[in-house]
Amino acid sequence: MDALIETLNAKLTQWEPDVAEAVRQSISEIIEMADRNLLDIMRSRLVEQEVLDLIDESETR
Repeated sequence: MDALIETLNAKLTQWEPDVAEAVRQSISEIIEMADRNLLDIMRSRLVEQEVLDLIDESETR
């Protein structure tokens, strides 16, 4: 896990400020969800979004 933290710390200084802030916000939300034991719900939403994206792609073809 230390390597992940080091990589994130380095990237946060390399990215544009708005990108770094968006990443910080996303990570904060993930930490909050993990604290509440809600990550399984988040995974379901990600899968749902992937399906919706696939539907959108097939409709535009």
